[in-house]
Amino acid sequence: MSETDLGTLDVSALTVLYRSREASPREATRAALARIHRFNGRVNAFVHVDSGGAEAAAMASERRWMQGSPLSPIDGVPVSLKDLTQVAGMPCREGSLTVPDTPCETDAPPARMLREAGAVILGKTNTPEFGWKAVTDNRVFGATANPWDTRLTPGGSSGGAAVAAALNMGVLHQGGDSGGSIRIPAAFTGVFGFKPTFGWTPQWPPAKEPSLSHLGPLTRSVKDAVYMLNVMGRYDFRDPYATRGQPDDWGRDLHQGLHGLGIAYSPDLGYAAVDPQVAECVATAAHRLEVLGAEVVAIDPGFDSPLEIFKTLWFTASLEQWTQLDARRRRLLDPGLVANAREAEAWKAVDLFRALSRRARLTERLEHFNQQYHLLMTPAVAIEPFALHREVPAGRGMRDWEEWAPFSYPFNLSQQPAASVPCGFTDSGLPVGFQLAGGKYDDVRVLRACHAFMEAYPPRFPAAPIPAG
Repeated sequence: MSETDLGTLDVSALTVLYRSREASPREATRAALARIHRFNGRVNAFVHVDSGGAEAAAMASERRWMQGSPLSPIDGVPVSLKDLTQVAGMPCREGSLTVPDTPCETDAPPARMLREAGAVILGKTNTPEFGWKAVTDNRVFGATANPWDTRLTPGGSSGGAAVAAALNMGVLHQGGDSGGSIRIPAAFTGVFGFKPTFGWTPQWPPAKEPSLSHLGPLTRSVKDAVYMLNVMGRYDFRDPYATRGQPDDWGRDLHQGLHGLGIAYSPDLGYAAVDPQVAECVATAAHRLEVLGAEVVAIDPGFDSPLEIFKTLWFTASLEQWTQLDARRRRLLDPGLVANAREAEAWKAVDLFRALSRRARLTERLEHFNQQYHLLMTPAVAIEPFALHREVPAGRGMRDWEEWAPFSYPFNLSQQPAASVPCGFTDSGLPVGFQLAGGKYDDVRVLRACHAFMEAYPPRFPAAPIPAG
């Protein structure tokens, strides 16, 4: 096959070609590297590319396929990891001038698991400093651009991974999500993003606010996400928050369809303001889920906005990070991160304790709700993508990203699984996603519903970055 064709394929198609020897992992890796070389200058998705290491890994994979002994179904598949994840031999700048540009000595759990499965690690994708906000820019590498309009943000903090998925710069892309950082950029770029139940995809070293952080895939399909989860969704003792009980096959129910599923559809969770075109796309998706066999009921889950709960935890984490640095390095930090930290300075321990108590009540409410309905559907993000180099859209009277992304962080607080599913475009040609969330440990059912929708209504992707204007 031609390099162009190979660069557009998914896991299943690639491994069929590997098995039949019609294509090789080296050819697929070179095709992925060629797409990075072709597109990255326009979108800045990758901040580190290890061409030599990828070639060596692909050669080793090719030998295994020739011998009929691949290590896993993703042996030889090109992948990327977010630049908050340690990968041995690569820097992990975390988007921060305070972090040295030196190679890591150890693989974090997702890197180790992917490497042991034979995946070809292409490099690292861009993130804001320490993943603190829902757009992707930093003082080290600059801004990542949305492939649907390079004047706009792809969201964040896994913006580099989402853009890489949209443009197939590699096939499988690891993101992280502490308040929406997988689902927000998935919605803004038109790809699939999945946040598993907390503790089921281990991470080490711990995130800056470890009780909120989930690692997961950003891909073009649910099937590809399952391939990734079947590797990185396994217990690792190094993560002090890791839990056991993951499914042997995360995709075991993918083909069961939607019949028998009760889906609660909340257009605004009872408190969020949603742009009309986003709301319209999501309402259409709710109707389509019903046509596919689900029982969809319009109802709110019955809780007030948890914005202040989330901000208390999130800003306190920024304060802890700020206090670890000396005066010189504090001056290197993103001013927005510093502003959050300084706001948290005025809080007392009892404020954090009260936020944790309110978090427990929110989790209880959501888990109770999921005893009545299998899944909860909302918009993934309330607005369209907006201009680069901004944390909030101009002229909307907003201060923080949480105000335009009110649907994501409730499910970090509750630690439940949630996904963003592409469901159409606005009149401006910008993607829209809806969110499906389930009860804890109900990941298989969330994936099943997402797959049914995406099989019936396949998304489309940009052939190349669409330039400004």
